[in-house]
Amino acid sequence: MVPSTLAAMFPNNAYVQNITGFVKYGEPIYYLFQIAAIVFFSYFYVSIIFNPSDLAENMRKYGGFIPGIRPGKRTEEYIDRILTRLTLVGSLYLALVSVLPEFLLTGIHMRGLPVIGPRIEQFFPDWFTNGMGINFYFGGTSLLIVVGVAMDTIQQIESQLVMRNYEGFMKKGRIRGRRG
Repeated sequence: MVPSTLAAMFPNNAYVQNITGFVKYGEPIYYLFQIAAIVFFSYFYVSIIFNPSDLAENMRKYGGFIPGIRPGKRTEEYIDRILTRLTLVGSLYLALVSVLPEFLLTGIHMRGLPVIGPRIEQFFPDWFTNGMGINFYFGGTSLLIVVGVAMDTIQQIESQLVMRNYEGFMKKGRIRGRRG
């Protein structure tokens, strides 16, 4: 949104209009910036929310431990390593979910790359550079929210049924269709 806002603020500035052309919807640089921002802010969020040293200290204080890992500094290092790996996989997944609907709509316009764009565009199929023409009305964030709310609603219904001792539910186990 920032480049398009700047282009609207400075409509007569050729430099701003040129830069806006490189980072608009469907351009490879736009996708790279979007993926980089998602990965960066995922790590930023995890660094604010989780403090491995506090977590390791609390585990040691309350008698918890990770099998095969010594309490203290080693536990902190282990938790930090695991958080880093999980954050990388999670952020790449979020980036894929975010970019995939845009890719289905518009493709990746390789001709927007300076110098090499028109040459390499001829090597890609038409669906890759112009999109698949699929009318996809939900963005990646919307899909994550809808699926998350649906899963949470099912979990709350299950917990209410168990709490109220629903007899038919207690005999068969979980609601069908969730986990097999």
